[in-house]
Amino acid sequence: MKIAVVIPVLDEAEQILDAIASVRAGELNGASAASESSASVETEILVVDAGSSDPTLPRARQAGARVLSAARGRAHQLEAGWRASAGDVIVFLHADTRLEPGWNAALREALVDPRVVGGAFRLGFDDPALAFRLVEWVVRLRVGLFSLPYGDQAIFVRRSALEAMGGVPAAELMEDLDLVRAMKRRGRLAALSPVATTSARRYRLRGVARTLCRNAAALVGWWMGVERGRIAGWVGR
Repeated sequence: MKIAVVIPVLDEAEQILDAIASVRAGELNGASAASESSASVETEILVVDAGSSDPTLPRARQAGARVLSAARGRAHQLEAGWRASAGDVIVFLHADTRLEPGWNAALREALVDPRVVGGAFRLGFDDPALAFRLVEWVVRLRVGLFSLPYGDQAIFVRRSALEAMGGVPAAELMEDLDLVRAMKRRGRLAALSPVATTSARRYRLRGVARTLCRNAAALVGWWMGVERGRIAGWVGR
């Protein structure tokens, strides 16, 4: 089973090396757990740029990633990345998210079950403040009740499912939820134990309580089919 990791970027020079390093650390763990050679589990990493003006791209190349360009917008970047990959399974990783060692083996184990079409990892934040433990708890509750992970949890999906659904939904906002909804129509989602540690920078910038409320409003709007441009206004994007 070939794994490809697609990382959409726009001026992420300070983040990209650590994101790629976290993918590689998981390869070594996966090789040990699966009793395979490191060559057989080497992960294809594709960094898909939407017009960076900082050193994101040379740093990504230096780290061994394949660099592509796409139109601005995460949905466009994810779509370009998975179609250019050779992966049987695609992991969509945010540039400010780090996969915990063991992610590779956990993913492979989950996909032994043919009913599992994909899934995501457990959300963590890189900030020790108690407020972020609350956010993590809210996310675990959402995933447990509704099987609805967000993109910052490193969603993964079988290539066959992506092909069947016509690729990543072309949405200007909340493409991750559209993707998860399409995946659920084709099989089960696995909630994996390894942590996807995400930067808390947006919460720190906008305030934890305010960001939680905005995210909740956006989720309800998405569920009700509210036009995405209107939702973007609610969340300040």
